[in-house]
Amino acid sequence: MSVPTKFVLQQGPALRGMGETAANALKQRLGIAKKNGAPPELPGPEVTQTFAPRDRDLVRAYAKHVGGDPSAYKRRLPAHLFPQWAFALTGKSLEGLDYPMLGAMNGGCRLIQNAPLPIDEPLEVSSRLESIDDDGRRAILEQRVVTSTPSAPEAVVAHLYIFVPLAKKKANGAPSKDGAKKDKPRVPDQAREIAFWRLRQDAGLDFAKLTGDFNPVHWVPAYAKAFGFRNTILHGFGTMARAIEGLNRGLFAGDVDALKEVHVRFTRPLVLPAKVGLYVHDHQLFVGDAPGGPAYLTGTYTTDTGSTDTDTTR
Repeated sequence: MSVPTKFVLQQGPALRGMGETAANALKQRLGIAKKNGAPPELPGPEVTQTFAPRDRDLVRAYAKHVGGDPSAYKRRLPAHLFPQWAFALTGKSLEGLDYPMLGAMNGGCRLIQNAPLPIDEPLEVSSRLESIDDDGRRAILEQRVVTSTPSAPEAVVAHLYIFVPLAKKKANGAPSKDGAKKDKPRVPDQAREIAFWRLRQDAGLDFAKLTGDFNPVHWVPAYAKAFGFRNTILHGFGTMARAIEGLNRGLFAGDVDALKEVHVRFTRPLVLPAKVGLYVHDHQLFVGDAPGGPAYLTGTYTTDTGSTDTDTTR
């Protein structure tokens, strides 16, 4: 069943924030944006904003959409829902950068859950540009987004990694410095499946309704094909949210407090519709088609006790 369209009415801040980001990137491409010239001072200045408590119906629908147990989020917010309010700020902390932001891609995320986010308290959110890793071929921009409430300071901390290509690949592929092509990540043959999802064609549109990320590459087939994809692709944060809830159910017996930190990379576009699984092996997690097959997401996780793997059934 598709997510109700009514939730789009709650995405005003995210839509404005992403619209401003897209407009600034377009101005930059057209050469009409102001350039700072000098390298930015890092960490950058903090951008802050306070948001009203989240709508309970939206939280329930979101948890169900990403495979979570809605009853686990009656009094708290899923930490991985943070993009729904963070999108309003993240573009502001990147303004003025002399990088081709129109080609920027979501490269990954490190999500730290220090405490539960109360569902009935206002959200105090800050965002800043933390670091830049520029090797001349690509730049990786790290943003730090902190979500607090009056009773839970710094409850959720997210580090976003934005990949910005700087040099075009050669026609026969881009070799690494040692002359060899890099192999794309795959699911290890020894990995064990703990969750499986059948993702519908409209999974990208449904995630957009719940978070405000209406980048058309996720829900308009013609737009996605114009960028070289066979069809629309799932949001990286949508894949991450499903992976986290898969860990909650498959390893932690539904305990949403067990996971302390997850650090993921989005390694391939996940084209919709799709049938994919969540796999674990040797303190790592993967989202892919099957053991030995391509991985769309790779990562590691840490539990609240400090352990990186509570899977004792291998």
